[in-house]
Amino acid sequence: MSTGDNKTAEQDVNPTYAAEGEQETTAQDSQTEASEEVKEVSELEAARVQAEENYQRLLRVQADFDNFRRRARAEKEDFAKYASLKLIEQLLPIVDNFDRALSSSKETKDFDALVKGLDMTYRGIDQLLTAEGLKSIESVGHPFNPEFHQAVMQVESDEHEEGIVVEELQKGYMLKDKVIRPAMVKVSV
Repeated sequence: MSTGDNKTAEQDVNPTYAAEGEQETTAQDSQTEASEEVKEVSELEAARVQAEENYQRLLRVQADFDNFRRRARAEKEDFAKYASLKLIEQLLPIVDNFDRALSSSKETKDFDALVKGLDMTYRGIDQLLTAEGLKSIESVGHPFNPEFHQAVMQVESDEHEEGIVVEELQKGYMLKDKVIRPAMVKVSV
C-alpha cells in the first residue's frame, strides 16, 4: 500500500471512530438527561411526600384546634353555670341561722329573739357582701350625680342648696367600681 492508500484507509477509519465517538457522546448525553430526569422525578416525588405529610399535619392541627375550641366553650358554659357556687356556699350558714331564728321564734313566740336573730342574719349577709366587694352609695347631703343617683322627686328645701340629695328612698349599690343599682333619691330645688 502506498502512502496515498494509507491516507484513504485512515480517512475511512477515522469517520467510523468519529461516528462511534458521536454515538458515545450522544449515549452519555442521553444517560445524563435520563439521570437528570430521574433526579427531577425523585425530587418531585419527595416534594409530593412532604406535601402529603404537611397536609396530614394541617388536618391534625385543625382537629386539635376544633377540639380545643369545643373544650373552651364547654368550660366557659360550666363556669357561667356554676359562677355563683362560691357565693352560695358562703350564704348557706346565713340561711341556716335565718331558719333557726324563725323556728325558734315560732315555738317560743319570743319576738325579741326573732329581732335579734334577724339582726344577726342581716349582719352576716352584710359582712359577706362587703367581703365580695359590694358597698352602698352614700347619697344624702351629696350633690346629685346621675351616674350614682336616680332622681324620682324634686323638693323645695331651705336647708340644702339646689341639686343636693335630700332623702334616699332606696339604697344604691356598687360592686367594686361598677354601679349595679343607682340610689333612688329626692333632690332639692
